Amino acid sequence: MGSLRPPCSRGPLQQQLGQYRHRQSASKDESSPRVRSLNDDGKAREILVKADTGLPADHNPNSSAPIPSAAGTDPSKFTSMQDYGSYPKAFVTRRLVTFVGIVIGYACFYLTRNSLTYTAPVMVADPALKMDITQVGTMTSIFPIAYGFSKFVSGVLGARSSPTLLLGGGLMCTAIINVCFGFGHSMVWFCCFWALNGILQGLGGPSCARILTFWFATKERGTYWGMWNIAHNLGGFTAPILAGTAARSLGWKWGMFAPGIVGVTVGLLILLTVRDSPEKIGYPPIEIVAKAKKEDGKAEAKETLMSLLLNNVLKNPYIWGMALTYFFIYVVRQGVTSWFVFYLIKAKGVADAGSAAFRVSGLELGGLFGSLLAGRISDYLIAKNPEGGNVGKRVQVVMGYTVGIAAMLATFYLAPASAGWLQWASVFMIGFFLYGPQMLIGLCGAELVGPESVGASEGFLGWVAYLGAANAGIPLSMIVKNHGWEAYFVALLVACGMALLLLAPMVNLKSYVQREEAKKSLRAKSA
Repeated sequence: MGSLRPPCSRGPLQQQLGQYRHRQSASKDESSPRVRSLNDDGKAREILVKADTGLPADHNPNSSAPIPSAAGTDPSKFTSMQDYGSYPKAFVTRRLVTFVGIVIGYACFYLTRNSLTYTAPVMVADPALKMDITQVGTMTSIFPIAYGFSKFVSGVLGARSSPTLLLGGGLMCTAIINVCFGFGHSMVWFCCFWALNGILQGLGGPSCARILTFWFATKERGTYWGMWNIAHNLGGFTAPILAGTAARSLGWKWGMFAPGIVGVTVGLLILLTVRDSPEKIGYPPIEIVAKAKKEDGKAEAKETLMSLLLNNVLKNPYIWGMALTYFFIYVVRQGVTSWFVFYLIKAKGVADAGSAAFRVSGLELGGLFGSLLAGRISDYLIAKNPEGGNVGKRVQVVMGYTVGIAAMLATFYLAPASAGWLQWASVFMIGFFLYGPQMLIGLCGAELVGPESVGASEGFLGWVAYLGAANAGIPLSMIVKNHGWEAYFVALLVACGMALLLLAPMVNLKSYVQREEAKKSLRAKSA
């Protein structure tokens, strides 16, 4: 995993620059105590420092040859990681450890979130519990209400907290809740602990968003955000294997214990290995956010949590546009996952639930590929035209994917009952096009606000998204009951159309970093 430096220690870049400046000033006095001390340390330490900062091992700090860097010959210009020609190997290693940590960590949130889904059938079959499917429905209805609310609150309150502590600590807490759930025997116990699980689950997404923003620059963030998004699919794939198998083999309690044990272990590893940002281990920030100053040239005072929420999130019309787009995307997502199996059985005459489930099994697999490619495409568009609006480029990808969702919904509806392969392929492509917008809208929300408001933005977007998911339940069931399955597909297509209308004004939208840079340039010209 690599060695960890204490957060307060000087990083490799600062160590090398300090040595460089001191040696330059002491070059005329080789007998100075500092020079002798450095020489006594031997060459090994010097070579390690040079390797960590990207300098050649044979570089002579007392020579007049310039230090090779993208920042030029003045070492003081190393203000961000973008000043390097390429990232140092040590930085790349630490960033990889951090990235793997948040992917596995968020996947484990899905383990402790979906454990009840695959344990509940065994609970219903246990005569000692005297439980029926209605009681299971009560528990599963409590969860999204608590989760959607907590995602918003934790995103706002987490703006002043360590995202690593929230991610690792939150995972350990939700894992312990799973274990406690397994010791229960009454509905009051089960409902209370499952509501607590929903509250704690809200810590995961906003924390990962903040860590991604701190460690990855704009030009590469879409690619890595897309790769992080596979945590949804990884966790969704692993949950039935771990929880379902443990429940069937060892009893329903172990369907909760097994994810809990894994969650505690992974949460502890996250606290030990993941760091909030490059600055925490001594590197410069990944990129500089050139925040504009006031008229008198002084920096703005640090905003309160309420000010961050109101000024940077709730008063931003584009955040509201993204949130409402998220609402309609989640109507489609939840509408597909909740009702496609019923549609195949009731309208297409598929023999049983197992056969119908197989025909929709490609949704998560398609989503994995779709989210990876969406991030990559948006990064390519930004690199191709760096002067354009970065958020707008990602919005263009979301719009293209949304058109793809509509086209595949129509294909699935029109596919004959006998063409099982076509139904599976169309569901695969629905997942492909559906998970791209789900991932990119969150990224757009993060890039629209300042670094301190990323958690609040993600929490607000997540809350509105789950309101959309809730509207895919009873409202869509009433549409099917009163107007039939054709009206159900029309409703999903209307949701796609509403998303496109909301996104249309944002195709040239600039990110927060771009807007602040423009303000700074304008102020410099007027001065």
